[in-house]
Amino acid sequence: MRLKVLALAAGLAALAGVAAAQDNAEIVVTAARYMDNDSGAAVVIPHVTLKRRADNLVTTVRVVCDTRDETLRGEELRKTLRDMIATAAASGGTITLSVGDTILVPFDESMIEKSIFPEGRPDTSYAAVVVKTAVTADDTYDGAVARVRGFVAATPKTGRTEVLADGRWDLTLVGPERNRQELIGLIAADARQTAAIFGAGFGVEVDGLHNPIAWYQSGPLDLDLYIPYALKTSGTAAP
Repeated sequence: MRLKVLALAAGLAALAGVAAAQDNAEIVVTAARYMDNDSGAAVVIPHVTLKRRADNLVTTVRVVCDTRDETLRGEELRKTLRDMIATAAASGGTITLSVGDTILVPFDESMIEKSIFPEGRPDTSYAAVVVKTAVTADDTYDGAVARVRGFVAATPKTGRTEVLADGRWDLTLVGPERNRQELIGLIAADARQTAAIFGAGFGVEVDGLHNPIAWYQSGPLDLDLYIPYALKTSGTAAP
């Protein structure tokens, strides 16, 4: 029985920098991750996947103010954003705030001024903030959503400011490349088992282990991680 892993050493070396950069990066899981980035075609998911609970449930809330006076409108928005930060800090880690689209970074008072933009309507400004709630092992989707909605309701709103949580709900994954060695171990075990089924004189080749880890949502709060690899048999049957 032979097990041949193609280009593994070169692939892991090339990925060392990527893995280090993604060790602590928080990635937003969207349906686009399930598609090929170039063609838009559906990705073929390999047999071996690793189930992981998401780290956070997130949604982007819009903090909107339509006070006519521009100076007062800015003051009301800034005060509401500061109160959002304070309310999240008082949650004991249940709620945290971020900004970003695909990769999230923590939101703090130093970012408030640059987060406010004109809205499409006259005399209206807004800021977009990602609200996150940590997902626990025994969490439910409804329970996690309720925590975020409770936070939005509890945040003081100044003047004519509103905090609107009516957008899409997504999951996040922190440092996906941290799971690489465990995934490769599962792939190697499956390859050995496959080679054993074919018997003496046969082996398997595994190609594609240099690819970055990908994932898709497999449940309301769960993800399946995988490496897009291909496995094929080689050899001849023993006489």
